[in-house]
Amino acid sequence: MRVLFLSLCLLWPLAAPAQVPDGPAIIVTGEGVVAMRPDMATIRLGVTTEARGAAQALADNSAEMADILAFLRQEGVDEADIQTSGLHLSPRQEDYRNASSTPRVVGFVATNQVTVRVRDLDRIGPVLDAVVREGANRFDGLSFGLTDDSAALAEARRQAVADARAKAETYAGAAGATLGPIRLIQDQSGGAAPVQMRMAAESVQGVPVAPGEVSVRASVTITWDLAR
Repeated sequence: MRVLFLSLCLLWPLAAPAQVPDGPAIIVTGEGVVAMRPDMATIRLGVTTEARGAAQALADNSAEMADILAFLRQEGVDEADIQTSGLHLSPRQEDYRNASSTPRVVGFVATNQVTVRVRDLDRIGPVLDAVVREGANRFDGLSFGLTDDSAALAEARRQAVADARAKAETYAGAAGATLGPIRLIQDQSGGAAPVQMRMAAESVQGVPVAPGEVSVRASVTITWDLAR
């Protein structure tokens, strides 16, 4: 019986690494995928400004970002859906061709990035157009997701278990064995995989946005006893 178990392991490329259980057993990984239309979008945008002095670069940047945040609130975006994700201030040095020369600071660059969740997908296009007009000159990406993926994840897990059982029954039958009780279940689910989109800020205006579908994935590894 020990020889039977080792032979099955060699034939199963999807078997997850695990300690060899006592007695004959089979370890199989099953997967499930549920596609759903997203109900939320996450936008990553920002403002970059330059000035000769650090204080001025930061002040100009703050003024531009204040206009953008005010617009987002005016459009009904909740405060909890707006988060600063990066604030940077760095010197800009003169470009010297002579490597032996010491670069001279000629100005400062300030960058403020925010992450915004938009829950009305029909408003994504108008929001993108407007924030660019309000001063956003960085657009670091757009992704679609689900506000609550629990129901889809539960269905994906059911599919994953069914997939694992179907594989296990096939392998066991081919080896002249039958499945016994389940010894171990290991959940390896990853949840919803957001759909990513990227575009330059200057190309946002007038661009239609198609949310498509997002995939909710689940993976489970199950160990069954084997009987002859």
